[in-house]
Amino acid sequence: MRTAVLGANGQLGRDLCPRLPGEVIPLGRPRVDLADAATLKPALEELRPDVVVNCAAYNFVDRAETEPDAAMAVNAWGVRALAQLCRDLGCTLVHFSTDYVFGLDETRRTPWTETDAPGPVSVYGLSKLAGEYLTRAICPRSFVVRSCGLYGLWGSGGKGGNFVETMLRVAGQGKPLRVVADQTCTPTYTADLAEATVALLNTGRYGLYHLTNGGACSWYEFARAIFETTGIPADITPITSAEYGAPARRPAYSVLASAAVSALGLKPLRPWQAALAAYLDERQRHPARIATT
Repeated sequence: MRTAVLGANGQLGRDLCPRLPGEVIPLGRPRVDLADAATLKPALEELRPDVVVNCAAYNFVDRAETEPDAAMAVNAWGVRALAQLCRDLGCTLVHFSTDYVFGLDETRRTPWTETDAPGPVSVYGLSKLAGEYLTRAICPRSFVVRSCGLYGLWGSGGKGGNFVETMLRVAGQGKPLRVVADQTCTPTYTADLAEATVALLNTGRYGLYHLTNGGACSWYEFARAIFETTGIPADITPITSAEYGAPARRPAYSVLASAAVSALGLKPLRPWQAALAAYLDERQRHPARIATT
């Protein structure tokens, strides 16, 4: 099997490529750019992959509020062109999406399933939802995988770093931390997501799936767990989303239930606490891999 991976240099792509079976072809932005659909056809027609995995995205959540065209160009129209090519070439497409397709129902406090109606509250969430719809409508042989709060040893693509590394860096500088406590989700370790994605791909059961680590926490609770696990002292204060004042709204509750994955009999991802401990252990053993701002 030959698999082409878009966004192969990002934190998810770097964890996914070594775990995929057969021949894996990493495709970075210099060769294939979703913002420039003209780069897609020559690359994929030359490679003729059996599977295309799309880890690439415009993921600047706050910037998307003032750059809606840029967000849609990558997350919707670029994905549309990719889905069309995969359909025409007979490829299986694996496309990653986000918990930010939810949030409109502010009273929700039970995990979202794959059959629940989405409702984004930001331009970024809207652009990712459009990419989901276009993938599923155009490419029948596709997996759409929603996940949440990704962190991995290789950092977070163009944004640099991830939440865990940011917390450790700021605390290490002796600066106080103000962390949002009214957004509940499930931070997910990219190594776990990568392994689960390979297992899902092997089923051949196309469709929409939720894949996250288990359980739920606020970002404040996640930060507390980081410092408790590492033993690093930190001056940390819980704040509200309103006090933080981000340009883009985030869902107050975006925990994802993996009902569709469970129906396939696949092993659930481990709890977020165990995943965080594994990440922190891995970063100690491989410090050179950590990409921070």
